[in-house]
Amino acid sequence: MLTALIMAGGSGQRFWPLSTEKKPKQLLKLFSSKSMIRETVDRILPLIPTERIFVATNIQQVEGIMEELPFLPKENIIIEPLMKDTAACIGYSALVVEKAFPNSEMVVLASDHLIQKEQIFRDILVKAASEVVKNEENIFTLGIKPDKPHTGYGYIEVNKKDFVEKLDIYNVKAFHEKPNYDRAEFFLEEGNFYWNSGMFIWKTHTIIENIKKYMPEHGLVINNLKLIIENEKLNEEEKSDRIKDEFEKFEKISIDYGVMEKSDKIQVIPVDIGWNDIGSYPSLEEVFEKNQNDSIIRNARVIEIDSEKNIVIGDKGRTIATLGVRDLIIVDSEEGLLICDKNSAQHIKKVIQEL
Repeated sequence: MLTALIMAGGSGQRFWPLSTEKKPKQLLKLFSSKSMIRETVDRILPLIPTERIFVATNIQQVEGIMEELPFLPKENIIIEPLMKDTAACIGYSALVVEKAFPNSEMVVLASDHLIQKEQIFRDILVKAASEVVKNEENIFTLGIKPDKPHTGYGYIEVNKKDFVEKLDIYNVKAFHEKPNYDRAEFFLEEGNFYWNSGMFIWKTHTIIENIKKYMPEHGLVINNLKLIIENEKLNEEEKSDRIKDEFEKFEKISIDYGVMEKSDKIQVIPVDIGWNDIGSYPSLEEVFEKNQNDSIIRNARVIEIDSEKNIVIGDKGRTIATLGVRDLIIVDSEEGLLICDKNSAQHIKKVIQEL
């Protein structure tokens, strides 16, 4: 009974001006004629039917999500009344999924990741689900085999001894925050470190119990939410109001901090699936081919004169000319115009704050 939860409540601030509050990154068509969330759903449809696919999002994005996924049951769109990070999102969503499909195996995915080796990915999910059935107390995550010293990802460490034995599944020794370059280089050289993909597989009741165990304050809210969800006497408006009141009590914290870094039941499955979390514009350099000037051009007619190593994106059909510039990100959209040094791409969210 494999179910899926796709987390789609992010605002994609590092992709402004393409990404906005109402149309964030997961609703953009960055790589094909499909939005990223549609690609995410289509990727798992051969394995998981629509009635067992759930999407967690916020009220601002519900309309866009439903337009992109009209075939999903309306009740499978889980609306978070407040953005309280992934521990709250996953805890609340697990209650909804558990009520619909008791004791199911649940895979948790982001709505805006790129996975190029789709069949291998599905095979891995089948393997992970079978492990969950055999070991219901365990939590499984997918670790990406690194091919470079990446500073934009967290890392999962496994025991060196286990690594030498080349196991298919490892007990997690530790989670590490995004490192600086030297430390990332060390992780790569050591060989027993994997990128943290943020993809999980577990029993619904297992993650609920883990949240209660390691996050007792969250656990109290989870208990209250369960009572509200199961209360047949409440109409939808009353349920919505009470759920929002409970969400106010959630501390804003990720599932990684709240559970993953504390539990001794975490196991990682190493994978090579052509994965990229597309966290910012420079990530596109790992996906698209560059032209003769070492630039990436998307959806625009660009005239490059004495220019190189730029990322230029348009969505208005206008000609964009670059003269004597390099290592820039230039994005022209209806929402605004961005001109940014590549090294400042992680700070694009500051523009949102000013707006």
